[in-house]
Amino acid sequence: MILGVMGPWQIVLILAVVVLLFGGKKIPELMKGIGKGIKEFKDASKGESDSDVSKTTEDKK
Repeated sequence: MILGVMGPWQIVLILAVVVLLFGGKKIPELMKGIGKGIKEFKDASKGESDSDVSKTTEDKK
């Protein structure tokens, strides 16, 4: 939805600002950190949903 509002020039401008702020060498480290954070968030949300399921099955017994 947000990408529908933003045009290609706005995306290029944002990427240019990110490169200027962090530098070319820091961007892979930044992306790796973001990827790890997203993976941990997904794992945590799966863990909670799995534990919620096990709690409801235990409550039914």
